[in-house]
Amino acid sequence: MKSARTLHQIQQEGLEVLVEKLGPDDAIRFPRIYETGSGNWTKDRKKILEKDPDIIVRSIMARRKKVPEP
Repeated sequence: MKSARTLHQIQQEGLEVLVEKLGPDDAIRFPRIYETGSGNWTKDRKKILEKDPDIIVRSIMARRKKVPEP
């Protein structure tokens, strides 16, 4: 069984594989796919999650009572 590798070892091996499979130019571009997005979650979540969790749960339970089980 292979022993656990350090994060640095995994990073190095991953980079080697990317360069081997994608070439140096695309290997450099690949991490950009995972860049962080934009916006302010702390501010935006108040709009998105403005409902009280208890209200949401009650709403779900009410819907379940209306829909017959399969």
